[in-house]
Formats: sequence, structure tokens, C-alpha cells
Amino acid sequence: MTAPTFRLAYVPGVTPTKWVRIWNERLPRVPLELIPVPAAEAADVVRAGEAEAALLRLPIDRTGLHAIAMYTETTVVVVPKDHLVTAADEVTAADLADDVVLRPLDDMLAWEQLPGHPFAERPATTALAIELVAAGVGLLVVPQSLARLHHRKDLTYRTIVDAPESSVVLSWPEGEPTELMEQFIGIVRGRTANSSRQTPTPPKAKAAKKKAPQTAKKPQRPQPRGNRRR
Repeated sequence: MTAPTFRLAYVPGVTPTKWVRIWNERLPRVPLELIPVPAAEAADVVRAGEAEAALLRLPIDRTGLHAIAMYTETTVVVVPKDHLVTAADEVTAADLADDVVLRPLDDMLAWEQLPGHPFAERPATTALAIELVAAGVGLLVVPQSLARLHHRKDLTYRTIVDAPESSVVLSWPEGEPTELMEQFIGIVRGRTANSSRQTPTPPKAKAAKKKAPQTAKKPQRPQPRGNRRR
């Protein structure tokens, strides 16, 4: 019989290292396979059964999926090191009004209106947009984790205080989760190895644990006494 494997997809910039380490400590006999996927494809990978779960960014189409919030990312603007905005520790969207701001096709930020001036074409990926920033074509607004992922010595970034933020969630298919899925949910939620919720309880066992209703004791009938002799 093939040993079970837990497949976890994750989008660029998300680092599942901590949870993988805990998994390997608690379930050393069950391999955890990491599957890097493009942000736009992560939800479909889970729906298609190509991974048991995914760490991805909202917004997504939640059809057929569960999702629990993990954390919220800071939004930054990536700029050349000699750009004017580097004079401040934080900037606003209005500070980018005179700049060309790139928006790659894999951008997940829910802008009502992108700051600055749009570039003539949308770069296919964030990685390509970073190359364009380095070439002096424009600026790029991304979650901070992506700015770190694509770090270059000639670029830096600053926090945008009024930009949309991205939320990272753990997503898995709707329906009753498998035992391995329950194990991973417990890990990301910080449950200890000894937690009673770490290993799911079968439905029959759960029912057995319910306290039976107390019933009133029937009064005992007095025992008949033997006939006394006079």
C-alpha cells in the first residue's frame, strides 16, 4: 500500500516553512509535498484535487472551497533606490500621482483606483514587472512578501499606508475534511500535539461521549416482612 502524502500548494511570497517543520515533527511517516503554484491558479489546483490544500491570497472564487484567515500582509511600493519616495519611511497613494504604476496580470490587490498613471501594457507576471521597475519604466505596488521575494540590490520599497491589503488564507475542498487535513488545520491554528482536537474523533465516538440524560430513580418497594408468630 502506498504511504499517504499531504500535498500543500502555495503562492509566491508565502512561506510555509514553520508549518512544514511542525508537520514533520508530528507526522514523520507522512511526507508533506510542497507545490508552488501561480497565484491565479491556486484555487483551481485545490478544486481539481491536485493538492489537499493551498496557502493563497484573497480575493478568490470560493466556490467549492473552505477558507480560514491566516494573516494580513503589508502593502509596499517597489522603487529604484534613488527615487524621491525613499526620503520617507511611509508613503500614501497620492505620493505616486506623478509616476507610472505597473499592474501585472497576477496582481491580487483589490484597488478601486490604481494610483499614478497606468503603463501601456500590463506585465504578465510580478517578476517581469520587477524587471521593468529596475529598468526605470515605472513603480510597482505589491504585498511586502513579494517585494522581499524579488529583492534586487538596485531596488527598495516603502510601505503605502492607504493601499489595499492582501489576506493569506488556508483553503481546502468543501465537505468533511480528511484526518490529514484536520491535522494540518490544527497545526496552522496553533494547537498543541496533545490537543484533544488534534486528532478528529469519529462520529460514533463523539456520540458516545455525550452525557446520557439522568433519569429519576424508581422508588424501591419495601420488602414484605415474614408473618410474626404470636
